[in-house]
Formats: sequence, C-alpha cells, structure tokens
Amino acid sequence: MATISALVVMTIMVSFTCVASALSVDYYEHTCPQVESIVSGAVYKAAMNDITVPAALLRMHFHDCFIRGCDGSVLLESKGNNKAEKDGPPNISLHAFYVIDNAKKAIEAVCPGVVSCADILALAARDAVHLSGGPYWEVPKGRKDGRISKAIETRQLPAPTFNISQLQQSFSQRGLSLEDLVALSGGHTLGFAHCSSFQNRIHNFSPNKDIDPSLNPSFATNLRTICPFHNKANNAGSPLDSTNTVFDNAYYKLILQGKTVFSSDQALLTHPKTKSLVSKFANAKKDFEHAFVKSMIKMSSITGAGQEIRLHCKHVR
Repeated sequence: MATISALVVMTIMVSFTCVASALSVDYYEHTCPQVESIVSGAVYKAAMNDITVPAALLRMHFHDCFIRGCDGSVLLESKGNNKAEKDGPPNISLHAFYVIDNAKKAIEAVCPGVVSCADILALAARDAVHLSGGPYWEVPKGRKDGRISKAIETRQLPAPTFNISQLQQSFSQRGLSLEDLVALSGGHTLGFAHCSSFQNRIHNFSPNKDIDPSLNPSFATNLRTICPFHNKANNAGSPLDSTNTVFDNAYYKLILQGKTVFSSDQALLTHPKTKSLVSKFANAKKDFEHAFVKSMIKMSSITGAGQEIRLHCKHVR
C-alpha cells in the first residue's frame, strides 16, 4: 500500500512539473490580449455589488485545483446521472459562478474558442486577492478545461477538521510543501464559515471537554452564542478573521491568539515548522504576501486532464 501511495505522489509531482513548464504568462499575448482586462472588469463589477465575491472566487479556485488539478471542473454543472463537483458537500456553499460565466461570455465575443475557463478562474482568483488589498502577480496561463467532474471526488478536499498530519498529506500529494500549506491557508483572511464547519470545536469536543481548549475562552463563548448546539439557521456562522473582506495577515495573528474558527487553522501551531511560519507571517505582512504569491502560482499550475476550450464554462463541448 505504501508503495502505491508513493507512486501516486510521484505521479502527481511529475505531472505538476510538466504543466508548470507548459504554462506562460504571455500565453494569450497574440491570440487574446484583452483577456486580463476583461476578467478583472467582471470581478470588479461583481465585487462592487457583493462584497463576498472575492472570497468566493479565491475559494472556488482552491477547490478546483485540489480536485483533478486546475482544469475548471468545479465550474461544470451536474447532468443526468452525474453529480458534479459543485454539488458535492464541501462545495454546496460555493457561489459567484456567474462572475466566471460573465467573463467567459465577454471573452468569447472578442476571442472565440481561445481562452479556457480554467484560466479565467485562475485570473479571477488573482484579481479577487488584489481587489481586496492583497498582492498582484502575473498568472501563468495555458490551462485546458477538463471534461470530468464528480461530486464524490470532493472528499479529497482538505477538511476544516483536519489535523496537521492530514493537512500535510493532502498538500504533499499535490506537490505542495509545508510552507505552501501555511501560505495558502492565509486565504482564510477572506470569507465566512458556516456553523457546521466548526461545530466540532464548540460543542461536545471530547468526552471530557465541551469546548476545544485551544480556543480563546471569550471567542468560544461568542461562537457558541452564534451557533447554539441545535442551530437551525442555515446562514449562521462567523467571519474567518476580523477583517474578512480585506486581504491582510490578521488571520495569522488570530491563530496565535486562539481566535480562528477551524481546527485546521489551529493545527498549524502543532508542528514546529508551520508554527514558525505562522509567527513569521503574523509579524511581517510582506513576507506573507511574497510566500502567498509563490504558493498560489505553484498551486494554480497543478496539472489536470484538461483537453479542450469550453464554449460555456458550465458544460463540456
């Protein structure tokens, strides 16, 4: 079994290396030079109407890349007997797909059949970060769109209940390091968590403790008020950090204070290297931004089995 697992990891690593070298920041320089301005315009317009859009697009890109690589499979709709990724349990709360659809429609009007939906999503995630006050970077492009999307495969996504060993395994299987894990977890500086994703920490945590002892007591009390044991409010939950529409390093400061909602966030303090990186990023925003950009480019270059350029992001050709 160990040999098979090692082979899987090796295969993923080899695939990652190949795709990274195939992508290029000027991929559409001659075929669709307007692509970046069109995508950024669509993201800006949506974000001005809904402040939750940037966090949604960043999360969407993560979830796309962690299943079958960055191939736009998260954008496909369920059809017939096939339940697609977007309808898998971890993805039910994903939203703002219309932003990608709108960008794709505008791009098709000027560059028909040229730009992949996977590339549009990668660009939109970058624009979402930058629009929220975060760094800007050149996105390598040239991904192809995948034709397979299965809800059952969303089980492979790292869960908010994961411990550090589970997180490390999930990331390493995709060619991502512990530094990538800590840097990309910084994406939790944007967004909102529903009660169900952290209920395990504030009710019946263990046979002997009702509340996770790593939680700041007053913060835990506040979470229990928002999310009572028999919570029935579907939209109840908590911001992921204290400035959840601004891309900054507050998330890391809150980890050190025991004031983050996910078990997986607090787990970053249970390994010497990840704990050191949390402290480093909490104290130096520029160091975090630099690491985040590096890890985002690495993650968004994970290969998929993409074969085509979709005409509509919801459907295969």
